[in-house]
Amino acid sequence: MGKEQTALTVALEQLKIASEKLGLDPGMHAMLAHPKRSLIVSVTVKMDSGEMSTFTGYRVQHWDARGPFKGGIRYHPNVTLDEVTALSMWMTWKCAVVDIPYGGAKGGICCNPKKMSKGELERMTRRYTSLLYDFIGPHRDVPAPDVYTDAQTMAWIMDTYSQITGYSVPECVTGKPISIGGSEGREQATSLGVDICAREATKRLGLKLKGATIAVQGYGNVGMNAAKIAHGMGCKIIAVSDSIGGIYNSKGLDPYEVHEHKVKTGSVVKFKGSKSMTNEELLETKCDILIPAALENQITKVNADKIKAKIVSEGANGPTTPEADKILHEKGIILIPDILANAGGVTTSYFEWVQNLTREHWTVEEVNRKLENKMVKAFNDVCKISQKEKCDTRTAALILGVGRVADAIKTLGLWP
Repeated sequence: MGKEQTALTVALEQLKIASEKLGLDPGMHAMLAHPKRSLIVSVTVKMDSGEMSTFTGYRVQHWDARGPFKGGIRYHPNVTLDEVTALSMWMTWKCAVVDIPYGGAKGGICCNPKKMSKGELERMTRRYTSLLYDFIGPHRDVPAPDVYTDAQTMAWIMDTYSQITGYSVPECVTGKPISIGGSEGREQATSLGVDICAREATKRLGLKLKGATIAVQGYGNVGMNAAKIAHGMGCKIIAVSDSIGGIYNSKGLDPYEVHEHKVKTGSVVKFKGSKSMTNEELLETKCDILIPAALENQITKVNADKIKAKIVSEGANGPTTPEADKILHEKGIILIPDILANAGGVTTSYFEWVQNLTREHWTVEEVNRKLENKMVKAFNDVCKISQKEKCDTRTAALILGVGRVADAIKTLGLWP
């Protein structure tokens, strides 16, 4: 599906809508439209062949008026400064929506991790960390995993940062392995947040959660775990997809068996007892809950009118364009925007940071209970604004997030 807009144009358009609703001063709007700091670094790595390769790395720090910068690092061939800037902006609003004391940041390296060895990835990660050392840290900027990075990547960042500092600093990064200070429940946190929000939306529609039909676009970590958790809640997973294609079974799919099939074959396609479908067809499947957990700009003005779900809970960042938001709202579909729906990951990252700062380790039950409280409160806060302002839920979430950040900046004032 062709992109209608870039992530940055969408993010700036969303900010403009929220600023107008809030009646923000033009100067404040201009401040929020530009990140506080954008870093571009040349990451030179010695490859296994003995040759040196140089990759372009980025770290964009949007605003930190509410706390240290926070955001993931992605390794992907299509990473650009504009994309990272948009994602850093969304992180700022996301942290504010769920009311955790962070600002937004995002990072990335333009590379193809699928064609690199583990040793090359480690050397690239450590080099990138050393280049960013003066600008990151537990009270400045706390990175986390993102596309094609994981707990091992975070362990390398933590070790590099700690080696330079001279002592162990587990709180400098989140999403680490549990053995070195990672949090229980972190791997499933984003997915759990997506499902909690979808569950709360079913209550508002008077739908029964047990037996509710779900379609999941994207069967990576977020989509797969969202399917498994929803299955455990009694929902029926009728369609899932990955980058190669999708599968459908009206009687339901076992998400654990689908995962095993994907591990063996490399895709969900050709899973036993299922019918093949495209990603586009999956989005238009008749279901109660649609979870887009793949790429941005999947639901657009071209296909929004064909969406048959009652609830859309965004696992991915930016899967729905502003034009599509309006169409879904007019159709009466409850859309739970990314800055609310997938905030479970950063919320549990915050819990990990707190545990590291205090050198505590919480049980998974404690982590999930705290996550549940945060997500339910944020969902209800957004719904109240949506009803009060008579606007769609994304606009309501932006009003909440942007409003909190603008208020913090105004309260702190400008120095010098």
